[in-house]
Amino acid sequence: MSEGYAGNKGPKIKSDCHVTLKQQPSGGINIQLKSKVEKLYGDQIKKVATATLNKLGIEHCEVLIEDSGALDWVIAARIEAAVKQFSDTSETYIPDLKPYNQYETSKERDRLSRLYLPGNNPKMMLNAGIHKPHGIILDLEDAVAPAKKHEARFVVRNALCSANFYGAERMVRINQGEMGIEDLQYIVPHNVHLILIPKVEDPEYICRLDKEVQRLEARHQIEKPVFYMPIIESALGVEKAYEIATACRNIVALAIGLEDYTADIGVKRTSTAEESLYARMRLVNAAKAAGIQPIDSVFSDVGDMEGLFENVRKSKQLGFEGMGCIHPRQIKVIHDGFAPEAKELEKSMKIVDAAIKAEEQGLGVVSLGTKMIDPPVVKRHKKQIDRAVRMGLIDKNWQETYNQE
Repeated sequence: MSEGYAGNKGPKIKSDCHVTLKQQPSGGINIQLKSKVEKLYGDQIKKVATATLNKLGIEHCEVLIEDSGALDWVIAARIEAAVKQFSDTSETYIPDLKPYNQYETSKERDRLSRLYLPGNNPKMMLNAGIHKPHGIILDLEDAVAPAKKHEARFVVRNALCSANFYGAERMVRINQGEMGIEDLQYIVPHNVHLILIPKVEDPEYICRLDKEVQRLEARHQIEKPVFYMPIIESALGVEKAYEIATACRNIVALAIGLEDYTADIGVKRTSTAEESLYARMRLVNAAKAAGIQPIDSVFSDVGDMEGLFENVRKSKQLGFEGMGCIHPRQIKVIHDGFAPEAKELEKSMKIVDAAIKAEEQGLGVVSLGTKMIDPPVVKRHKKQIDRAVRMGLIDKNWQETYNQE
């Protein structure tokens, strides 16, 4: 007799379930359900469980589902994870892709905030998007216990199809090394936008990963690009930052992870971040040289909003274009910190307005008062205005209003 277990249970567990499955030689499928909502949703829970088992080729088994308010896609993920602890079936039970998740991403989109969520905790995935992070990371690496990594893959896969991300970029942080390569089959065919690659030290690993992504894209006829964000977390990674940033064309951002970096160089991470200044500047320079976004590390004290804002301000001054976060309350502070200040925005509007007028007049030189404005300066200020428009700070037709004032 074969057995499998998956999921979470206990008085503090919500929006999840625990499945105990025992395969039998005969007798059909027998489901025992323990749920406070059995009278309302018991039939639906059993229907999802039966459909999943049928798709996986399980004809005879005893199933105990201890439900704590799990949605259909969570129940299916838990049952499949339990089955595949003892079965080598290649069949899968994939939920339908929801209409609200059928939006694309782009290389240039803002990534000011990216919210980390544990890949084995579906409760946190359900409403994360309402806080409006630019990206939601379903984490298969550090946030998942080693014994739970197998079943987390099914939760993350189903969440990419069924959880509402409310317009956020759908991101997954894979595991390191070979396990990370294995993770790809669970996410690339199933609606992921961007893959975070942890602890990168060798650009060849990214090339190998990219080849596997391309193989999966061809096999599943995926035409939309899957982007990458390597994370630099060691001294060696810092020294190879530019090589990593240019390892393949689908890299759109380069991030730094300061907890592991400071541990690697043998120093304590401090609130001033003086110990990591060289690494952060090296990463910013490499990213800018490669034409991609430099993304700063998380700020780990979720209760210190003033400290976070100061950290964001310094990050912006160094040239970073985003930061990780581990709690929804950090998102607005990060967005506000990276947003153009009023004086900055006014200056940008003057410069871009002058550039537009110069172009309309056929002038090859942009001037503002007695100062000549170089094209790279115009480009930088235009980028700032575009971000302000996306953030709702100014109207997209700002120039019409600006010229009337």
